[in-house]
Amino acid sequence: MAERTQPPTMEPSELRRRLGRTGVWLFSLSRTATADEARAAAAEIERLGYPALWVGEAPDGREAYTNSALLLSSTERLHVATGIANIYGRDAVAAANGAATLAEAWGYRFVLGLGVSHKPLVAPRGHEYSAPLRLMQDYLDGMDQASFGVLPLAERPPRVLAALRRRMLELAAQRAQGAHTYFVPPEHTAKAREILGPDPVLAPEQAVVVETDAGRAREIAREYAAFYLSLPNYINNLRELGFSDDDFAGGGSDRLIDAIVVWGEPETIAERVRAHHDAGADHVCVQPLADSVGTQTEHLRLLAPALLG
Repeated sequence: MAERTQPPTMEPSELRRRLGRTGVWLFSLSRTATADEARAAAAEIERLGYPALWVGEAPDGREAYTNSALLLSSTERLHVATGIANIYGRDAVAAANGAATLAEAWGYRFVLGLGVSHKPLVAPRGHEYSAPLRLMQDYLDGMDQASFGVLPLAERPPRVLAALRRRMLELAAQRAQGAHTYFVPPEHTAKAREILGPDPVLAPEQAVVVETDAGRAREIAREYAAFYLSLPNYINNLRELGFSDDDFAGGGSDRLIDAIVVWGEPETIAERVRAHHDAGADHVCVQPLADSVGTQTEHLRLLAPALLG
């Protein structure tokens, strides 16, 4: 039997076109929403005109690939991206062939975001947390060597790497279509763009609170930030941006919280998204912070004219 040729690799410019300028990031669809709620939210996000939906993966939540299938099956045009699929969760061959399955089955609307996660999340699963850069390099090698023999693919599923600091950003530029950054201000976006160069896709997440009362908004933001401020990867990145121990104490200083989470009226939130774009982002995925997926969807509806217009 003749050896299959590898399908073409998507150019970053094509992924940029498909993702659009502004998308949605909803962790609730991985952890707290029921399957029916997740389906309804994805369909509404598509109806509102957002071109892409990002979902996470946690040890106590939905598995990233099956969750993506759930959301893809509920929509017709929406691109679904993992932000991120944990490389400790499946080996490289399963990752490559699973992505190929999703892409082919749903019109090449699946985008694979990959990341090395964090030691506190990986160790309880029985894994030894290895040097992140070397591990990711080996994982990408394994993916590239995988053979999907079901049928010829029109294209390889696009992939982006979760990256915050220089060496992983450089790897994202070399071995993927770009980088997905998380828990970062526009200042980091400018730095990431400089490291990536002009061609790779840069897609930062931006947490938002649709609330004009400063005290209430920052309370919601600190609830969100608490987990991330317990993880060394995020702390080390924030130190490189000029934040100090004083900023990390007490749930986060107002300066830090306001840098990471934007709150206020829709136009204020849109200004922050534009700041990421002006700093070099191609696609900004907005994550509304609220107590239910229904409220998040309502906030996305309120934000749509400002973000998509």
